[in-house]
Amino acid sequence: MSQWDKLITEILSKSPHLRFEDLAKALTRLGYRQTQPKGGSSHYTFRKSGRGSLTIPKQVPMKKVYIELVSEAVKADLEEANHG
Repeated sequence: MSQWDKLITEILSKSPHLRFEDLAKALTRLGYRQTQPKGGSSHYTFRKSGRGSLTIPKQVPMKKVYIELVSEAVKADLEEANHG
């Protein structure tokens, strides 16, 4: 299993060990554009045409709610790729 497959499996299983960098890497590879925070904020926004934007704070540990948001976005993208 490749590192990419392992990362996707962790995201889809909503592993509590995921870091911001893991989530950002997956979203970027799936075509989301990352916007840097302004004014000292720790929240990064990820946008993709045809999808809603995701705003995720860079924090340790990642809160479950943000892992779930990314998991749902990744799941939707993978389903679209397999059926579209």
